[in-house]
Amino acid sequence: MSIVGLVSAVCPSGGIKKRYFSKGLDNFQGFTSSDCLGIQLQVPVPFYSGIRQSPRATYLQVVCKDCPRPELEGAVNFLEAAQMSASFRSSQRPEKGLEVVVVGAGLAGLSTAKYLADAGHKPILLEARDVLGGKVAAWKDKDGDWYETGLHIFFGAYPNVQNLFGELGINDRLQWKEHSMIFAMPNKPGEFSRFDFPEVLPAPLNGIWAILRNNEMLTWPEKVLFALGLLPAMVGGQAYVEAQDGLTVTEWMRRQGVPDRVNDEVFIAMSKALNFINPDELSMQCILIALNRFLQEKHGSKMAFLDGNPPERLCMPIVDHIQSLGGRAQLNSRLQKIELNPDGTVKHFVLGNGNIITGDAYVVAAPVDILKLLLPQEWREILYFKKLDKLVGVPVINVHIWFDRKLKNTYDHLLFSRSPLLSVYADMSVTCKEYYDPNRSMLELVFAPAEEWISRSDSEIIEATMKELAKLFPNEIAADQSKAKILKYHVVKTPRSVYKTIPDCEPCRPLQRSPIEGFYLAGDYTKQKYLASMEGAVLSGKLCAQSIVQDYELLVRRSKKASTAEMTVV
Repeated sequence: MSIVGLVSAVCPSGGIKKRYFSKGLDNFQGFTSSDCLGIQLQVPVPFYSGIRQSPRATYLQVVCKDCPRPELEGAVNFLEAAQMSASFRSSQRPEKGLEVVVVGAGLAGLSTAKYLADAGHKPILLEARDVLGGKVAAWKDKDGDWYETGLHIFFGAYPNVQNLFGELGINDRLQWKEHSMIFAMPNKPGEFSRFDFPEVLPAPLNGIWAILRNNEMLTWPEKVLFALGLLPAMVGGQAYVEAQDGLTVTEWMRRQGVPDRVNDEVFIAMSKALNFINPDELSMQCILIALNRFLQEKHGSKMAFLDGNPPERLCMPIVDHIQSLGGRAQLNSRLQKIELNPDGTVKHFVLGNGNIITGDAYVVAAPVDILKLLLPQEWREILYFKKLDKLVGVPVINVHIWFDRKLKNTYDHLLFSRSPLLSVYADMSVTCKEYYDPNRSMLELVFAPAEEWISRSDSEIIEATMKELAKLFPNEIAADQSKAKILKYHVVKTPRSVYKTIPDCEPCRPLQRSPIEGFYLAGDYTKQKYLASMEGAVLSGKLCAQSIVQDYELLVRRSKKASTAEMTVV
């Protein structure tokens, strides 16, 4: 099938992004209701079911731009998140703001500090490394190019994250893409299959339509059996979802009579994207939470890319906000030890350089694996902390490859590779304004599952990645670089990323308020209704800040008691 259309997105720099569409107009997707194009395309059917690429191309240039921000404000979850944010700003101003020491400047720690500052308190944010962001950190190489910890996608179903962008006045930094999910076809190298969510339909009809219209990945009998398998989740609601934590995705599918091909065609890719592991390990609760959000909210599965590197474009505005309200942030400030009082409460934090940091309350917003290393011996047998033993971070690798040419077999979107080694990928030179390049592609790829690869050399990982890319770009990439050549690459290894969401982990997730008076936790592994994700991290920070605000009187009394004790000793 030859290509007859090239849609080109205009970037702020004046460059042009290229996108390809297939010749068969009877299968051409609808821009008929889209308001993100410079012109309107008239096509004979409203929705598109598949894309094919061919080396033969006739270019029809059409000017377009990123899709407009979806109308998220009316969603129930968005309104609940907005109300929670407003509660910090409208709460009674404290006579004297608490000094709260927050360890970890990832999204959980930044969120905790931000909402404490909104409530009139004085957070002291400490970050061990020289860069903000934690799991969304990024670095600039000698050429001035950025490489990141992960490929980060912002969904419409992230109400707390979306509110945070609005509160900071940076909504325009999200580049929204068309409402589609695009999967590579392993049995048809270089070809893709799409799930397109029509704008004219409400949820869950838009999701049902997207599934029904796709006939390349699932047959009609498989769709029917899958739908019947999901009925208990639809009827049983949240209680049913939580009860599935004891089953892996594979176990649940077989118990519900869902064909194995549904697992192979859809849920391997989805499991790797959600938690970097395969469905024979992942808890089904994780999948059901995601499906619930994606199918019950009209724009839940709509995706956006940040328009640049996360430390500067997202994290720094949060720090600026915190500092404008009297808080402060310190990089290169690694927590070395939690020093305790005789009663087992926190006396102070000791940093790696020997400095002592004291506060009215203390928060650790570091990953769970780091927290476990920092726990004082006196706390380790407390059930609240002992349960953390089952929460273990999963290894993941993020790969960046700069090529000597512009790749054509890609889109201005996130792509599910459906490769045994790769999870999702994107051509960041097309999807992201700051990384835009009209002449060369930079692919950012998530290498997962990575447990068997995390200790291997960068060159081995790149070699394996190129073999997989040769299947995704058969006309443009060869494993031996006889076609597109690598200009440079960066491999970022995270030996312990988000916690591994295996069955029976849910009861082990701790509340943000610990049994130790004045000590709190934040992080996407802590108890909150979303996944181990950016949304989960931000919500955990809000819940942590909420607990501290609620404990204000107790913390003030504790602080006065500690001051009196110190004066008595002196």
